[in-house]
Amino acid sequence: MSTKQISIPFVHNDLLALRTGERVELSGILYTARDAAHKRMIETLEEGGALPIDVKDQTIYYVGPTPPKPGSVIGSAGPTTSGRMDKYAPILIELGLKGMIGKGKRNQEVKDSMIKHQAVYFAAVGGAAALIAKTIKSSQVVAYEDLGTEAIYRLEVEKFPVIVINDVYGGDLYQEGQANFRVE
Repeated sequence: MSTKQISIPFVHNDLLALRTGERVELSGILYTARDAAHKRMIETLEEGGALPIDVKDQTIYYVGPTPPKPGSVIGSAGPTTSGRMDKYAPILIELGLKGMIGKGKRNQEVKDSMIKHQAVYFAAVGGAAALIAKTIKSSQVVAYEDLGTEAIYRLEVEKFPVIVINDVYGGDLYQEGQANFRVE
């Protein structure tokens, strides 16, 4: 299977071309956010404030990168379990978020929101944090610096490897994979 090269932020037709199970290498700008940053963003919206980043057409990587070693752009940058962001994701997807990267399954509300608003969910390989970090060309804190590793970072990535788990058509690699290997 070949690997698709996709530039981010997303162009709508690129989203429509992605299918569950495809390998993709993302190049461009993405943002990081974990539990604490998601909670703060949603609280800000509930209080009538504006998000610290414009999520329209953007991708959020669920990661809390470790501090960089001297001469490095970033430390280890492995994916966080995505289910911890499920209660926040539908709101951000409705605001235009088009991509999410993490590990693990998403709940039905998130999957329904991805179909309705045409967003995708990718898995990054857990346990490969040091290798993933090599695809990150620059890293800058853009919001919530007080959260430390859970701050929102702006990352420039080149050929960041991911797999499409949930596409805009309702495909779910976790469900399909289990069905393919189920013994009756």
